[in-house]
Amino acid sequence: MIARHLIATSGEFARYLRTETVGGVVLLVAAAIAVLWANSPFADAYRIMRETVVGPAALHLDLTLAQWATDGVLAVFFLVVGLELKRELVTGELSSARQALLPVAAALGGMIVPAGLALLVGGGAPGMEQAWAIPVATDIAFALGVLALAGSALPVTARVFLLGLAVADDLGAIAVIAIVFSSGLNLLALGVAAAGALLYWWLQRRRVRAWWIYVPLGVAVWIAVHDAGIHATVAGVLLGLLTRVRPDDDERFAPALRLEHRLQPWSAGVCVPVFALFAAGVPVGPSALREVVGNPVPLAVIVGLLVGKVVGILGASWLAIRLTPACRPRGLGWRDMAAVSMLGGVGFTVSLLIAELSLTGSVLDAAKAAVLIASAVASLLGAAMLVRRGRVHAALADDHTSGGEPGRAAA
Repeated sequence: MIARHLIATSGEFARYLRTETVGGVVLLVAAAIAVLWANSPFADAYRIMRETVVGPAALHLDLTLAQWATDGVLAVFFLVVGLELKRELVTGELSSARQALLPVAAALGGMIVPAGLALLVGGGAPGMEQAWAIPVATDIAFALGVLALAGSALPVTARVFLLGLAVADDLGAIAVIAIVFSSGLNLLALGVAAAGALLYWWLQRRRVRAWWIYVPLGVAVWIAVHDAGIHATVAGVLLGLLTRVRPDDDERFAPALRLEHRLQPWSAGVCVPVFALFAAGVPVGPSALREVVGNPVPLAVIVGLLVGKVVGILGASWLAIRLTPACRPRGLGWRDMAAVSMLGGVGFTVSLLIAELSLTGSVLDAAKAAVLIASAVASLLGAAMLVRRGRVHAALADDHTSGGEPGRAAA
């Protein structure tokens, strides 16, 4: 039974990794198209597309296409995040205190230190009262994609650690969005959202499987959360966390796993790239780059992602291992941990979302450019470090195979 469970778990993890890796490539292509389009002679067409208003005004859903990408399309991504969070909390890497200690500590360090450095560098600049949150998030699709491409020679525990870290980081980022970017709460709409969520939970417990009930109910909860003054993507996370994650005796798979299996390809391959297409189109000419370098807000974002993430993740991991029962992932040395921590600086999706929520005008464009620059640099540095550590692990494996001295462990 234990062996069968391990095989099933590893197979599910491999499927997740493949989907997120492919999604990361599509996301990169969509972001590149957005940047090229926004800096081409057709930049006005890109701006008009973003600002086109569609949707029924009677339901307060007359939103621009850019807002639909941020509030609507990205809600599917956050629903998948909620499903993954629920699965990890109940049956996965975060299901016990001992297992959760290291990734949760690393995620906390990877949020607190970047936010602190951003506030230090930003120094009270206009917009920093909310923009400090931009560098707290790690993009799971990009980070896992870079690890899969450049870190294949590292032990599988590196991927497990990064996945646990990213999941805990997502939970923290969701909390930040829900708390910091909620304003003017509509208590009636909030009550409707709560009632809808409670009905969803009850239907799950009653083993109702009819999709034609859940889809309208999910849309209704999303509309109510949107009207309540809370960012609408929180609705996706809420429904994901309320989905049943343990299968009954007569079920082959739990509802959460079935739903995640159906939605994740759409989330990784369509929803997140569509958001990137609308969010990543920023000017990157000389004047825009001068704004990035000369404005404290984008500088704070870059320092937070490139310095704060690696220092926070690695430092918190070291403290957790020294002060708690947490232990370093099997087969990983501290230099391996540093390489994986570098991938925490790949902010992208959620960082761009928080930038959209916290800033406006030219500062917003500069902050989004800073996210793109920092994420690209973190990807390249992380990939170079992973390739180097992969060679070390390959050399150690060759030593063991040939019967020679294994040498020092990859510390």
